[in-house]
Amino acid sequence: MKHIIRMVVNKEAVEIAVEPWWTLLDVLRDQLDLTGAKKGCDRGDCGACTVLLDGQPVVSCSILAVQANQHSVTTIEGLLSGSRPHPLQQAFVEHGAVQCGFCTPGMVMSAAALLDENRCPNEDEVRAAIQGNLCRCTGYSKIVEAILSVAKA
Repeated sequence: MKHIIRMVVNKEAVEIAVEPWWTLLDVLRDQLDLTGAKKGCDRGDCGACTVLLDGQPVVSCSILAVQANQHSVTTIEGLLSGSRPHPLQQAFVEHGAVQCGFCTPGMVMSAAALLDENRCPNEDEVRAAIQGNLCRCTGYSKIVEAILSVAKA
């Protein structure tokens, strides 16, 4: 039996009927066509599906959609300002932090949460904030550089 949930997704009110076992990631990707969050490990280990739930980074493959009822969700798509990329998105491009791009949305979302809490993090704080996001393509240096460049701006 489906449950009706209400949440704010990328600043828009959404009401949707969900099965009790659907994850937040399933709803975002399959019901709302927000495909920025990626289904990587589907166990909460890789961080590719990271979104912000009430401003806090969460792995959306490990959150049931019903748990997001009456909450606010921000995806990578929600960081855009019209057609302009978020400063973090732009910095990832400029610093070569985007390789295959699979981990990038989760990395950016974790970084956005960090910068919302701490406008001037140091390198250790940046590395701690993205520790739940795995990347196979980079050595993380360019990712950290990109995040720190936005913090300094």
